[in-house]
Amino acid sequence: MQTLLSRAPGPPETLTLETLPDPVAGLGEALVRVKACGVNFPDVLIIEDKYQLLPERPFAPGCEIAGVVEALAPGVSGLELGQRVIAYTAFGGMSELLAVAAERLVPMPEAMPFDEGAALTMTYGTAHYALHERGRLHRGETLLVLGAAGGVGLAAVELGKAAGARVIAAVSSPDKAAAARDAGADQALVYPRGPFDREAAKALSAQFKAACGPAGADVVFDPVGGDYAEAAIRAIAWNGRFLVVGFPAGIPRLPLNLVLLKSCNVVGVAWGAVIRDDPEGESLRVRELIELYDRGLIRPRVSMRFPLARGGDAIARLAAREAIGKIVVMTDPPANGQS
Repeated sequence: MQTLLSRAPGPPETLTLETLPDPVAGLGEALVRVKACGVNFPDVLIIEDKYQLLPERPFAPGCEIAGVVEALAPGVSGLELGQRVIAYTAFGGMSELLAVAAERLVPMPEAMPFDEGAALTMTYGTAHYALHERGRLHRGETLLVLGAAGGVGLAAVELGKAAGARVIAAVSSPDKAAAARDAGADQALVYPRGPFDREAAKALSAQFKAACGPAGADVVFDPVGGDYAEAAIRAIAWNGRFLVVGFPAGIPRLPLNLVLLKSCNVVGVAWGAVIRDDPEGESLRVRELIELYDRGLIRPRVSMRFPLARGGDAIARLAAREAIGKIVVMTDPPANGQS
């Protein structure tokens, strides 16, 4: 099989496409022929040894896949050869074949394209866990989503609307604002690129407050970090919930007097730890997401597709924060190349 390997810590251009022996399904595993692999921010970090998970090298990046069951280890039940499945794998997804614990595989609808299946597990799973289990989002509340045109941001927009919230999408360009509105956002605002000096930070906070209204945002979904975090928490409602999802713009420092004055909760969203400790619970969440997909309430927006040989380019594009929606690596190159 072909696989894209990280043999030493480094940026995406250090990844190499290599041919290795086909893996074999071990105890409790299924062998999956990978058709598509979603690209996520942990892929940027894990190849440079900057992620909390440090797999033994060599390894392939790629933490969510869609594919077809090719073989089953003895004793594995509940799956069939040829069955279409999706899974979160932590790493290893940028390969033609991958052995996966059977309990992590969720059946994929026949009508769901492989690229959309590979864009569902991590972004929508993170947003679902964040909004419902950590943020306790209720119908009629106001949700402010930062980075709302990225994969996890668009997922939060769609899931927020599905939950009956008023969704304010904050993005960095008019094109991204249009994408957020297409995903169902009630309002989209375009913020400037950071970092910000004191006056610019005040202006950004005023922009957030104007969009959220006098009562503020009941829930803030922040997968961006940096200087955007403090500006957003200044626009939060009394007893609001600030969801800490990620830091591509840098790890923020929040003044705790704001937390006291707003009587708000700053809540960490450690989705990776949750699925590691409770794979059965995560499978139930994914099944709920598939139900929402079948009802037309969510649909991953895949804006770029790369062949396996260019998986490093896909990770680099994500690192540059240029993508709207999801980037997916296809093991079979799409007919028109990158899209």
